[in-house]
Amino acid sequence: MPLALLALAVGAFGIGTTEFVMMGLLPDVADDLHISIPAAGHLVSAYALGVVIGAPLLAALTARMSRRTVLIALMALFVAGNALSAFAPGDDALLAARFLSGLPHGAFFGVGAVVATTMVPPERKARSVSLMFLGLTVANIAGVPAATLVGQHLGWRAAFLGVSLIGLAAIASLALLVPRDGGRTAAPAGLRHELAALKSLPVWLALGTTVAGFGALFAAYSYVTPMLTESAGFAETNVTLLLALFGVGATAGNLLGGRLADHSLRGTLFGGLTSLGLVLALFPLLMRAEWSAAAAVALLGMAAFVTGSPLQLMVMEKAAAAPSLASSANQAAFNLANAGGAWIGGLALAAGFGTTSPALAGAMLAVLGLGVASVAWAVDRRRVTPSAGRVVTSHVPEQSGALHH
Repeated sequence: MPLALLALAVGAFGIGTTEFVMMGLLPDVADDLHISIPAAGHLVSAYALGVVIGAPLLAALTARMSRRTVLIALMALFVAGNALSAFAPGDDALLAARFLSGLPHGAFFGVGAVVATTMVPPERKARSVSLMFLGLTVANIAGVPAATLVGQHLGWRAAFLGVSLIGLAAIASLALLVPRDGGRTAAPAGLRHELAALKSLPVWLALGTTVAGFGALFAAYSYVTPMLTESAGFAETNVTLLLALFGVGATAGNLLGGRLADHSLRGTLFGGLTSLGLVLALFPLLMRAEWSAAAAVALLGMAAFVTGSPLQLMVMEKAAAAPSLASSANQAAFNLANAGGAWIGGLALAAGFGTTSPALAGAMLAVLGLGVASVAWAVDRRRVTPSAGRVVTSHVPEQSGALHH
């Protein structure tokens, strides 16, 4: 695999670290800025809002630029946002800085995924995307715990300065390892052309699959701590280690999904969503003992992230005329899934259905994701012939993740 994928993974590692580290530092930030924990929670929402807005907008506005230049510029914006977070004088300034930090997130992964696929043979496209996402999953194992530890001992501002240094390392890696002409768009297009490419029904079905599929994950994962402590009986001090198991499972699932999707993109997607639904449906049983609860957390990460690379590649191929914009829009869909899944899981808890009820809500979302993916599959296989006025079936090859529209 090209060394340029390492540069993309470094950037993904930094982004993954800054996205999740705030959750571990909320008490420290709230205490230092003299705000409540719920008010500090808005800092998490501000970042997610930045991702949703910045992902399609920045990808569209930079459509005519060399993708290598775009990646470096996005990482520079990332460094600026985290540096401003470290020196924010108050909660309003920190809120703005977190929003700024989130702006380049989706566009970096979106454009980076396109660059990754252009540097490998067609039969390794999904694997190349999974290697870039490896930085994101490893961040949950090493980056977030390390940054949280730094923040707790040296102050939360030091944690964001450390993340800024990771961003600088990513800029250097991108400048050295990504070819100058390797990421240039073959046919530069303007904003109107990029947006027009998103009018396709298959693109929206692919994005809908992402929202439902990863919404299933976040419906349960957002409330995994009370499940582990109240249902499985773990002490709160053990939760951090258990969440690292989720990162291990996510890393394994990401690599497995990339390898399998290069053989059958659609099969990997259906298999991953089915596995995710089964794992979530079994959560009430698995959370009855410590050993099975620990296994459930790892399996949740694996089942969910098996679908990551297939979903990213499918969206890109459905919008071949604007892959950078579509890929970035998929990152916005991931964050919508984060917010929507957590909301739906919270509704199950608020309704009094029990501590593990968010997992069952997630299982229903996984079934919904399978339904949307099935509709997308049917749209691919059947099309109306205007002249004959009849429906004909066309075979859609799955080898090497090739989807024909």
